[in-house]
Amino acid sequence: MSQLFDPARWRPAPFLPEAEARDGALIFVVAVLCFLACLTALGVLAADRAARGWSGQLVGEATVIVRARGGETPDAAAARATEVLAGVAGVAEARALEPEKAYDLIRPWLGDVADLEDLPVPRLVAVTLDDEQPASGAALDRALKAQGLDAVVDDHSVWIDDIRRAAGVVRWAGAGVFLLIAGAAAAVVAFATRAGLAARKDVVEVLHLSGAEDAFIARLFQLRFARIAGLAGLLGAAGAAAVGALARLAGGGEGLTPALPIAWNDLLAVLPCPVLAALVAAVAARLTASALIREME
Repeated sequence: MSQLFDPARWRPAPFLPEAEARDGALIFVVAVLCFLACLTALGVLAADRAARGWSGQLVGEATVIVRARGGETPDAAAARATEVLAGVAGVAEARALEPEKAYDLIRPWLGDVADLEDLPVPRLVAVTLDDEQPASGAALDRALKAQGLDAVVDDHSVWIDDIRRAAGVVRWAGAGVFLLIAGAAAAVVAFATRAGLAARKDVVEVLHLSGAEDAFIARLFQLRFARIAGLAGLLGAAGAAAVGALARLAGGGEGLTPALPIAWNDLLAVLPCPVLAALVAAVAARLTASALIREME
């Protein structure tokens, strides 16, 4: 007789079961979406770091193209330009590059010319700028013009702008991809909520007759799918962190490739994923459940 009054047997079943057969598919889909979102975040962080590194290198350097004028030889003009540039405030170092460097730059355009050394090929001067107060391209140009040198200063501003513009495009593209993934996850949860409510339409009607409020019923779906999405987000974040760690280990000091240098602290970007997934699922489930319950009334 004691088994007839076993509390575990006589306890009422919950309105929503703790687990269903289709939960595995839902967890898999949301986990994949979270995995892709985390990989996108890691890629954006790595691309932004690479862009900042390239910009930093270009900001600290300038290249001067020196052409000989009058009876002056190209090497003499380059040596005089080097001396002038070294005395400009904000220049840490100026050195004339070997003539072979200039030959290598124009050889693809002229072909393998045997007497290339006889042509009036301009010389290159590499300028390293001061880190704290770098000299501007205009200041370098004025100093060269004051000494009567025929020179063109390339302060890499065009390349720097292109790199910064590309980094901005990557950031906006990453934000767009993240929003698309969040929308897809919300749509999946909304579909699951709709299916769950449709399967329990009779129970919802009984709860209404018993005096249960719509907010109470919607909250049940909200908590259930938030918990499922949080678990899926944890799995997706763990997978993305593992991929990021492998990419970091496989590439040595700069990550898998210098173009996308992944740092260890980038892996912390996946930590908010379970919370964000749960929030998106909770909002989607609450809105969907509330709308469907109102339709049933």
